[in-house]
Amino acid sequence: MPHLPTADPYLPGHGDPSYSVRHYDLDLVYALEGNRLSGTATLDVVTLEETARLVLDLAHLRATKVRVDGARLRKWSARSERLVLQLDRPVPSGAELRLTIAYGGVPKPVIDRHHGDAGWEELADGVIVAAQPHGAPTWFPCNDRPDDKATYRISLGAPAGYVVVSNGELVEHRRRASVEEWTYVMDRPMASYLATVQIGRYASTTHGPTVTTIAPSDADLAGSFDQQGAMLEYFERVFGTYPFEKYAAVITDDDLEIPLESQSLSTFGRNFCTAEWSHVRLVAHEMAHQWFGNAVTLRRWQDIWLHEGFACYSEWLWSEESGGPRSCDGWARHHHERLAEAGQDLVLADPGPELMFDDRVYKRGALALHALRVAVGDDAFFDLLSGWVEAYDGSNVTTDDFLAFAGERTGTDVASMLAPWLYDEALPPFPG
Repeated sequence: MPHLPTADPYLPGHGDPSYSVRHYDLDLVYALEGNRLSGTATLDVVTLEETARLVLDLAHLRATKVRVDGARLRKWSARSERLVLQLDRPVPSGAELRLTIAYGGVPKPVIDRHHGDAGWEELADGVIVAAQPHGAPTWFPCNDRPDDKATYRISLGAPAGYVVVSNGELVEHRRRASVEEWTYVMDRPMASYLATVQIGRYASTTHGPTVTTIAPSDADLAGSFDQQGAMLEYFERVFGTYPFEKYAAVITDDDLEIPLESQSLSTFGRNFCTAEWSHVRLVAHEMAHQWFGNAVTLRRWQDIWLHEGFACYSEWLWSEESGGPRSCDGWARHHHERLAEAGQDLVLADPGPELMFDDRVYKRGALALHALRVAVGDDAFFDLLSGWVEAYDGSNVTTDDFLAFAGERTGTDVASMLAPWLYDEALPPFPG
């Protein structure tokens, strides 16, 4: 039996590099009673090499019908949380195909030995989808690799009285008998792990023309989520124009261990509705991911510092801007001291799958940016950040891409300057 493909060694058993998805069209219905999801996914794909086989990721759900337009499907089968489509003959590179998959079942998280569970998860009265990095296949068939961005149309019917939130713009909301159907369009390229739906009994509060908090009606937003309008205005000043049309923060009625960003929205538990800095910083952190992680997305999971280091540094920036507990330099000094006391066994630019979400990736990545800022000065540093997003918006990047761009933009040998932060295990001295 031929081996199934892996697109990224950090996430074995996910992704097929032989093709790319250009657009996902999802028509779904969800029944809270019994936790049952059913629907049809239509994928417009293009082959990247000659192939007679396409492998999709689909975990715990069962495909019931598969059709391929543009080639003849010989057979299909389910294997190891994958859906394998065998064509009757190879198609050339550049072939445009349409895959239509009817599927359904009882969705539940998928478990990875390094990253735990992720994906579709029942709440006390609703649903959360937190897919980073491996949970997307728990609710739709996909090519689950971060370097395969596509546009999306997501339509989901849920029981009347529940709000459905997904990526992008709400383009239609209608009621049919006891079901309300919500349709969202994300017309900007999006990685599969950033696609989401959130379902609950929610009310909306706006914070300016771009930002909305979607939360239980009695949630207290004072001192935390009511700062999001100001956060967005500040981040636009230093990072450039917000990359999407709207931004939403969804607050579940349940407590959650950690928040998580998706493209154009982030998800928090009710326990984050406090004015404590330990929670406010995460509101800023997840918003900053819209620039660093969602608009500009890693090509390989080993470069996760390009997401988490930048978002962590954004926390420090917001602390200084808002009169928080410390200045940006104060936070940098604080965390450098803590890192100096921690284990020195992490390589920032390639931490390995078991350490890719280690807190040292976040803090050391932020310190690398602080070192760059100290070296080139504020004007060049913030020009670099906004230029980076502008140049690579909608694209996938690597550490080498950032170093090359930063060097050209600032006229400084950034690659040599940041090499100890990125490639040495030992912690460099505090910058400056």
